[in-house]
Amino acid sequence: MRLLTLNERQRCDLELLLTGGFAPLSGYLGPADYETVLTRMRLADGRLWPMPIVLDVDEAQAGQLAPGVEISLQRPDGLPLATITVEEWFRPDLRREALAIYGTDDPRHPGVAALFARGPVYVSGPLRINSEERRQWAAATDFPPEYRSPAELRRLLNGRPTVAFQTRNPLHFAHMAITQKALAQVEDGQLLLHPAVGPTKPGDVDAAYRMRAYRLVLSHYPAGRVHLAALPLAMRMAGPREALWHALIRRNYGATHFIVGRGHADPGGLEGGLFYPPFAAQDLLAAHADEAGIAPVFVGEHVYSARRRCYVTPDELEADEPVEQISGTELRRRLANREAVPEWFSPPEVIACLRQAYRGADNRGLVLWLTGLSGSGKSTMAGMLARRLEAMDQRTVTLLDGDVIRRFLSKGLGFSKADRDENIRRIGFVASLAARHGGIAIVSAISPYRRARAEARALVEENGGLFVEIHAAASLQTCLSRDAKGLYARAMAGAIDAFTGIDDPYEKPLKADIQLDTARISPPEATRRILQFLIDRGFLCGIDEKYTDTGIYQ
Repeated sequence: MRLLTLNERQRCDLELLLTGGFAPLSGYLGPADYETVLTRMRLADGRLWPMPIVLDVDEAQAGQLAPGVEISLQRPDGLPLATITVEEWFRPDLRREALAIYGTDDPRHPGVAALFARGPVYVSGPLRINSEERRQWAAATDFPPEYRSPAELRRLLNGRPTVAFQTRNPLHFAHMAITQKALAQVEDGQLLLHPAVGPTKPGDVDAAYRMRAYRLVLSHYPAGRVHLAALPLAMRMAGPREALWHALIRRNYGATHFIVGRGHADPGGLEGGLFYPPFAAQDLLAAHADEAGIAPVFVGEHVYSARRRCYVTPDELEADEPVEQISGTELRRRLANREAVPEWFSPPEVIACLRQAYRGADNRGLVLWLTGLSGSGKSTMAGMLARRLEAMDQRTVTLLDGDVIRRFLSKGLGFSKADRDENIRRIGFVASLAARHGGIAIVSAISPYRRARAEARALVEENGGLFVEIHAAASLQTCLSRDAKGLYARAMAGAIDAFTGIDDPYEKPLKADIQLDTARISPPEATRRILQFLIDRGFLCGIDEKYTDTGIYQ
């Protein structure tokens, strides 16, 4: 039997497949269903389903596939949860999938980035649970105590009219006004706060703190009319398609109504604002409401009226009536700078919780990932960055050099593609741990393959860290002329096999956060530009003026 260790998204997908949260699905999509979901938002038999639920594997695992092979799906600690018997496997066109589901193939979209980090082969076949008792035990350790399976939550809701609310953020007074208004529209109804606690958008408040905030707001609702349950959903941030998907999932949990607001499941525009049209999610759900089996509740944007001292919709405002608003960006800035948040914005107990949870960008974990050919200047820049950041930032700085990692953490690995990917996976894991604990990790590694770098980014962001990809873009000719270690000469003489840039490819970043032509600019200048980028993005602040004397910041 083959073994597959599930990542966080795969773990959430498996839980919802095993419990019926993804009904009518009972297993991963095969090629026929996958195709019709992409093109028509339907399974091959015509049933409505807008999101591809697939099991992806890497090249090494793909090479071992054959009909009838059994794969044990296990947690990172080795606990087996389910077994899939391989029937079919196929190589998807990930760019085509991105365009169909997200409407873009730009990796700056978080859903697209996560998609491109997946394994290149999808597997389908009969799925069977190993033990229901083991599943329940695993769920109790993986998810918050409010987690209920669909069957458990249906029993709790007891068939009463129930309005479900999808959240990935802590609730503030505007959200509470929306949910209370929706609840008032449903006679004898109850409210289900059903936050997604799987992977959401990188940078979101950690799920544990979000759940604390939800618990704190329950007393603001009518007694006996609100339930809180955690949903182990890995969001895709797919806007309209995701809104429809969320509604179908809540139907499976026993809800009769579902709130869809402006910009539902929107990741935010690449240049600010919304990514999808503001009401596209509402329009798509309205078009499929009868078939979806759950009634949509459309609620507009709410703003605070200082005159009325309450939240209202813009169409309820009188002419020239003053309103107050705080954007998510402004809230994060105030929290990061320990500034006051107006009492009309959020309950004080929620703000206190968020102050404990939230660390501004200048206090969050940070990974600077320098990639480029051997001899491109990565290690020199990484060392300079480490010394500068140690002098100017209060966070612990860890330098992870690819050559040093090879001697210790990755000793014994060769230079096959699988071993190179494993090396980067190990470096990414260590960097993510540093980020998780609020430190700075500076990685200097050739890391020649885009997919491996994308997986490292995803791992860091899942652990709450910021990830900055820096491409040391020296040409092969420049690196050949440097060749301080004599590696290129040995590779060209045949003494080193599979050497990156000679007989093994280097996949340049398509859109690095920072690209530096290290043939044209000196290491100090390159370092200055990186630091300026970090300062401009708010990843560093409070710089002591004495360090400007070094010339690095000027």
